[in-house]
Amino acid sequence: MNGASREALAAARERLDALTDNTSVDAAKLAEELAAVTALLNREVSLRRVLTDPAQTGEAKAELVTRLLSGQVGGETVDLVSGMVRSRWSQSRDLVDAVEELAATADLIVAQQAGALDDVEDELFRFGRIVSSSTELRAALTDRSATASAKGELLRSLLGGKVHPVTERLVVRLVTAPRGRSLEAGLESLSKLAAARRNRMVAVVTSAVPLTDEQKRRLGAVLAKLYGREMHLNLDVDPEVLGGISVRVGDEVINGTIAERLEEAARRVAG
Repeated sequence: MNGASREALAAARERLDALTDNTSVDAAKLAEELAAVTALLNREVSLRRVLTDPAQTGEAKAELVTRLLSGQVGGETVDLVSGMVRSRWSQSRDLVDAVEELAATADLIVAQQAGALDDVEDELFRFGRIVSSSTELRAALTDRSATASAKGELLRSLLGGKVHPVTERLVVRLVTAPRGRSLEAGLESLSKLAAARRNRMVAVVTSAVPLTDEQKRRLGAVLAKLYGREMHLNLDVDPEVLGGISVRVGDEVINGTIAERLEEAARRVAG
């Protein structure tokens, strides 16, 4: 997002944080209802165009949201979405993306309130690695001919009781309503949202053998100093790297593996 949409999303995030600071607000229910609004806006193209039409007043759009959603979802959800449509959006799709992000964030707040945010981050990462290593599982989860309910049942059979309920809800929602994203991109987006809850960046660390606690502590401290933010480490073991570690932060890769150095030496000899 850029321009008006970025500002609108930032304001919506602040309203969500303020709302969920109240312990009487059921963040899990809020997440479920925001997901339902996402599905509605994604399905009804003409509606989202009306709700992002700059020619309409913010009050008129908020009144339309109230008429449509009252009685279908709770008052907190109505108020949150009404506030969002009062803002200006660069594209109608940006509104849908923003509501979807708030749904995921509300679920992450549930995990954070329970002291389980780290667990959810790690489970999302591990699930991504499982999917990437299993062609059959990825094919089943991305099969366009399979129904959303069938995919949901498959995921619940795989994850139920084995991961935090928030992780299960996030993954099921992503797989059953991908909205044009790849599974990998969706999981990465969720990981970034989870990290943002603690103002942390995510570093994907690949090593030939598992890192010790002291090595993880030192690496985290070095990366935090380098990037100026606390860093969450997603750890992966791959014997093919032969030694050393490879670190990816966003699009930047810091590669210190023996395999990489051997490849570089081979390129120099060939050159």
